[in-house]
Amino acid sequence: MMTSRRTVLSTAAAGLAFLGCARLASAQTGAATETYANEVAGYGPLVADPYGILDLPAGFAYRVVSRFGETMSDGLEVPYKADGMGCIPLGGSRVALVRNHELKSDDLNYGPAGLARRLAPQVDLSRAYDVGADGHALPGGTTTLIYDVARQKLISQHLSLTGTAVNCAGGVTPWGSWLSCEENTQKAGGNLSKDHGWVFEVPARSKGLVQAVPLKAMGRFQHEAACVDPRTGVVYMTEDSFAGPGLFYRFLPNARGELHMGGKLQALGFRDAPGGVSTANQGQVIWSQGDWKQVVWIDLDGVESPDDDLRLRGAKAGAATFARGEGIHFGAGEMYFTCTSGGPAKHGQIMRYVPSASEGQAGERDTPGRLQLFLESADEKVFDYGDNLTVAPWGHLIVCEDRYSNTKRNHIRGVTPEGKVYTIARNVFRENAELAGACFSPDGSTLFVNIYWPGITLAITGPWRSPQG
Repeated sequence: MMTSRRTVLSTAAAGLAFLGCARLASAQTGAATETYANEVAGYGPLVADPYGILDLPAGFAYRVVSRFGETMSDGLEVPYKADGMGCIPLGGSRVALVRNHELKSDDLNYGPAGLARRLAPQVDLSRAYDVGADGHALPGGTTTLIYDVARQKLISQHLSLTGTAVNCAGGVTPWGSWLSCEENTQKAGGNLSKDHGWVFEVPARSKGLVQAVPLKAMGRFQHEAACVDPRTGVVYMTEDSFAGPGLFYRFLPNARGELHMGGKLQALGFRDAPGGVSTANQGQVIWSQGDWKQVVWIDLDGVESPDDDLRLRGAKAGAATFARGEGIHFGAGEMYFTCTSGGPAKHGQIMRYVPSASEGQAGERDTPGRLQLFLESADEKVFDYGDNLTVAPWGHLIVCEDRYSNTKRNHIRGVTPEGKVYTIARNVFRENAELAGACFSPDGSTLFVNIYWPGITLAITGPWRSPQG
């Protein structure tokens, strides 16, 4: 969404100023509310937020953890466009929230250096991935927040990755890092000194800027999100291509937990469609909600893809295509990922992938992995444009909506293991930006989530383990 900083500061100042002293909002029983038709009750109807940020069910509350423009512990400013985010335990009740900022190369006033990049001298350019021809690091990257869940208190926050572009989503690793993905394939030229379209790794315990090193063996494409199977170390990635359907990727690392040492990149295909097929059910309907397909994995070459044609070459080789693959998260022996505009009604799909018992090994030919069309929305009031998602500790999916509209509000939806949907929250903040970065604290007490624009991070608490449905 294109909005000027001046507009944000002038119209949001009154609404955000009080949050510095009143950082907690509770849903009060009996407040006015509007509910949408849901398949199951979940936590009950939403209650209007008196502060105009996030409507929640009765019994739930949020705290504003961090917001755009604040001065961080390192003296830089919290960047705008808070997108994907991961929660990584640090011991005791402390966690690291590693948060993406989906800033384009020309978002010059919205990055960590602040308005007119006045804080640029404080950015260590030697650790930035791309320093433009103007002498400044590109504004995209990540910030790391240290948060005490027991005290519900922010301890510190700092810039942890810089010089990248359009850092959309990503995923946590079992070894305590965040994979930050560029949803951008701009080539060097103009103000850019390097090609983009990579994955970068950010250790959660880093106390400052990490050295920005692209993991080129994981492919160059419009990355969206990633997850890691903790049993095998295999990395799975989605693609949100603006030019057409994308692929679903698997990266087999040469050394578990050492992604910089390279590996093999593959794309998913269906055994019963060796020539490739679209999974979107738009035009040709290939399956119904609940159906399963056995898969094959197709080796990809030329993965650094200077012509940005990896998805095209993969589809030609027989890979299945997906309508805007977005959020992905690994649960109990399986993973889920969203296809934002999939389905005949284009309201979105959720896929479930169960890896082979011999995933990535020769034996998977006899016992292949399986992909299920877990959910396909036919009603935008129930589920619309699911994007970032996480698997709750009790097995439900928590999905953020990403529909930019003047009339349709974005929600956080819950999805039961049976594929039933309920509503958890509604974004009522100005301009109706997407909700993003949903992730739970390790104890399941707190759901962290971002309001993408201008960039607000919230911590939501409540009776999480008692949805009805």
